[in-house]
Amino acid sequence: MRRREMFRAVLAGTGTLLGLGAVQAATIKPARQKVAYHLSDVEKVNFVLGNIKNHYDGTGGNVDIALVVHGPALAAFKSKGISAAISGRFAGLVRQGLESHACANTMQGMDISLADLLAGFHAADKGGVVKLTELQGQGYAYLRP
Repeated sequence: MRRREMFRAVLAGTGTLLGLGAVQAATIKPARQKVAYHLSDVEKVNFVLGNIKNHYDGTGGNVDIALVVHGPALAAFKSKGISAAISGRFAGLVRQGLESHACANTMQGMDISLADLLAGFHAADKGGVVKLTELQGQGYAYLRP
């Protein structure tokens, strides 16, 4: 009879320890995500901005997001003539911490300066694809919706 009591006590203690471990694991904050979104298709601008908003919402803001824009999509971010929907959506994402990079090669080819773009853009002086590679080297996950 004594062995059964000892066995039950060991099982109860093990269960308690496992339960405490599960509680501790549940309270540990997940690692901050780092994500680089690649955007070159003008028809995907709204879609990508929506994905970025969903990413912020889904992680509770526990994410660093970089948006790298080049090619035809860059024209969609020119401050003159832009739709209020895109402008407002982009400004809200910048307030949430979005770091936006405009490809310097595309800016030169399209005769666009940073002053022509919405506030919040930085020039990717070495080019958009080089910036994406640099971000990946810094631990950013690459997404091209």
